[in-house]
Amino acid sequence: MSMPPETLPRITPETALFLDFDGTLVSLAAQPELVEVPQGLAGTLAELHRRLNGALALVSGRRLSDLDTFLAPLLLPVAGEHGAQRRTADGLMVSAPPADLAQVLQAAEGLVARHPALKLERKNLALSLHYRQAPELEDLCLQVMREALERSQGIELMHGKCVIDLKPEGFSKGTAIAFFMSEAPFAGRVPVFAGDDVTDEAGFEAVQRIGGHAIKVGPGPSLAQHRCASVSQLAAWLQSAVASLPGSGSPASRPGFAA
Repeated sequence: MSMPPETLPRITPETALFLDFDGTLVSLAAQPELVEVPQGLAGTLAELHRRLNGALALVSGRRLSDLDTFLAPLLLPVAGEHGAQRRTADGLMVSAPPADLAQVLQAAEGLVARHPALKLERKNLALSLHYRQAPELEDLCLQVMREALERSQGIELMHGKCVIDLKPEGFSKGTAIAFFMSEAPFAGRVPVFAGDDVTDEAGFEAVQRIGGHAIKVGPGPSLAQHRCASVSQLAAWLQSAVASLPGSGSPASRPGFAA
């Protein structure tokens, strides 16, 4: 197990902890459904959730159902689809108004039909076009999807690691964290957010703006003031937090949550 970097912020009983999934808790895979969840991850998250009195949430571009499947039987507060959908600490589902994805969906389906190495991921309120298996098609994918975006309303394009996301306008990981921070049990705590991609920068900005800490996992430019080299180092940091935090109540036993 990698040792956690000493420069990472300490997780305390006053922390509100927000974690990206892909590239942060799990290593990236050739296809999104092929990621391997490290042994013990769900248990570590469940224990942190308990010791932080419920103030731990996932903030991801994934669908909520995908995250639940990967971490089953654990159910956590979570923001999916870059903030377009959230499940609060009380289990309440909150969604952005649906946007008209017809133009971008048609364009993405056309690209996949012509280039089978591409993968289209349909979500509830968004879609993702993955080109990890065909990186040479990056410029073409961006051009086609941006042209389709010009024919659409209420949609934003986000360009991540070998993926182009189309999602409802005005929602981001930053807005998701801000919503969580206005609600119990996150309100009044010091937010800490760890992520690895350009799509996490809005979350980094959100937590640092209110005096929290942002952690960039892996290489690349970032406004995050903390850096963690790898998924395994971040896992070691989380495990060290479990060892250092005092025991507390068990919010994971609330209806709808299973540890």
